[in-house]
Amino acid sequence: MAISRRSMILGTAASGTAALTLAACGGDDGGNGGGGNGSDNGGGGDTGAIVMINGTEPQNPLHTTNTNEVGGGKILQNLFSGLVYYDAEGTPQNEMAESIETDDSQNYTITIADGWTFTNGDPVTAQNFVDAWNYGANGANGQYSSYFFESIDGYADISGKDADASATLSGLEVVDDRTFTVKLSSPQSDFPTRLGYTAYSPLPQAFFDDPEAFGEEPIGNGPYKLVAWNHNQNAELEVNPDYNGPRKPENGGLDFVFYQDQETAYNDLLSGGLDVIDAIPPSALSSFESELGERAVNQPAAGNATITIHVDDPNFSGEAGTLRRKAISRAINRPEICEAIYGGTRTAATDFTTPVVNGYSDSIPGNEVLEFDEAEAKKLWDEAEAIQPFEGSFSLSYNADGGHQEWVDAVCNSIRNVLGIEAAGNSYPDFKSLRDDVTARTIEGAFRTGWQADYPSMYNFLGPLYTSAAADGQGSNDADYKNPEFDEALLAGLSATDEEESYTLGQKAQEILFQDLPSIPLWFNNVAGGYAETVENVVFGWDSQPIYHQITKQA
Repeated sequence: MAISRRSMILGTAASGTAALTLAACGGDDGGNGGGGNGSDNGGGGDTGAIVMINGTEPQNPLHTTNTNEVGGGKILQNLFSGLVYYDAEGTPQNEMAESIETDDSQNYTITIADGWTFTNGDPVTAQNFVDAWNYGANGANGQYSSYFFESIDGYADISGKDADASATLSGLEVVDDRTFTVKLSSPQSDFPTRLGYTAYSPLPQAFFDDPEAFGEEPIGNGPYKLVAWNHNQNAELEVNPDYNGPRKPENGGLDFVFYQDQETAYNDLLSGGLDVIDAIPPSALSSFESELGERAVNQPAAGNATITIHVDDPNFSGEAGTLRRKAISRAINRPEICEAIYGGTRTAATDFTTPVVNGYSDSIPGNEVLEFDEAEAKKLWDEAEAIQPFEGSFSLSYNADGGHQEWVDAVCNSIRNVLGIEAAGNSYPDFKSLRDDVTARTIEGAFRTGWQADYPSMYNFLGPLYTSAAADGQGSNDADYKNPEFDEALLAGLSATDEEESYTLGQKAQEILFQDLPSIPLWFNNVAGGYAETVENVVFGWDSQPIYHQITKQA
């Protein structure tokens, strides 16, 4: 997003542009008032009807600053509103923000619109934003989204795990009930773009009174409110009648059903027991478009798939470990797997981001390590063996409820055939179980990872995953990769106020990643999904999620 240097003000909250995800679109309120009186909304749907959507059990309690996975993220983005939301193309539009202004891309003045409340009736003020951001940034609180506040002045002083729990960011200051200022540690022109991510949402005093209880029954300010979180079954959301923003629901609520496998979810969709699905099982990828017809969705999205190995893994650390990572990467035939298993819904990766975001490039020096080359893979492996022999077998962990077994088996077969080593998948029953071991650093060997963008910027694929600040459980750097050279290169890109220069510097930072391979990019994701005959007005956006609030359904 291009940002003028003087008085950068995002689009108005009254915008009628279709939108989604960490926020979604504007438009009229559909006449649903208090969230479901069964009346027709003028578009053929029933404003009292509940839309059934596939989901997964959230890994953690529903805290806006402690959720870094899709299962919890889907729910939170509907329970909370932030300063901005993203339209279907990923363009920020104002939600709570009346204006976001800067002269220098380092000092920002943010004014929130009047009339917003939390679902317990408390008004939303500037203090609620500042308190939430301070809590999320403070290392004593152990929040997974701590990294997202790294650019704010004072973060380095409070981000350690041994920080004083009462310490706050020096770069935040409340001016009045509707205004606060943000000072960054350096000019960063994409800062306003980030503000639609859930971690930047406000939190009511009730959260600070009892964070544990709040995580089970969150009090938000978004278009929906939580009715019940039935663990390992579903999460029920109803319309928030006091929602004051542009994402007015056209339905009576959302029911996220937690499935143990994608096959069951897809069969429920075909029978009308599920209304919308955002993941098609591998067995149906070759047939879902003919089965669903115009209701099938297959479009590029801001997501990718990777393999990660912790930097302390004995087989993959040091000089030998770097050579082995490259050998593993060279031994994977990405185009063949994308075609054979995914039927055109994946594209072999060529960088660490995705073609959906600005700054993507398919010609970054060093990215040839992502190309299948048997001879080069064997050569690299032999060089590693000469330094330190490989012990044991190659294991690739994955969650069984995500439709991953087919590609994991294919990757392991490719590695086995090319390198002549034992390689096999290691199945976890569900996503939460896998992530629990990943975040606890108890997982062994390689494990599947992936990234669905939090906000539409190439830097969202780089900062939270690979900077030193995002390691040690304070971000999503699952490998605990730390390279000061990469940190400096990324900061240079973020600090550039010229958009094209920023992209070029971000690509330079990726050259370092291609040398170290803290994760191994596999492919770029399309969103392969669809919807049943029970619903209409279903649109999927830039980050692969449907625009929940505008879905209509017959009772």
